[in-house]
Amino acid sequence: MVPKPQGGSATAKSVTNRPLPPLPKLRVRRPNKPEMNPCLGIMSSVLGCWASSGHSIQGCAQLEQKLRHCMDAPRPQNQKKNNINYHLSRMYPKIIGPHKRD
Repeated sequence: MVPKPQGGSATAKSVTNRPLPPLPKLRVRRPNKPEMNPCLGIMSSVLGCWASSGHSIQGCAQLEQKLRHCMDAPRPQNQKKNNINYHLSRMYPKIIGPHKRD
């Protein structure tokens, strides 16, 4: 005889399926937010190397060179504008289904 799991039916009864509140629109906040500095990871590696090796030049020279190249490289000026909100606004009527217009 297999024992019944305890509390299985009680948890199923306690969960209720409440409808979600209506969304006025689908939207991603600040989709064109500038990205973090790409050199930040390399800089933290250099600082960690300096902390662990006592500011020795031999052990951290390669990381320092990577950081210099990253800092000297030009940043891309024209980033493509993210069009996620345009597509979300197109899909919204299909997601909410038929509804009464006010």
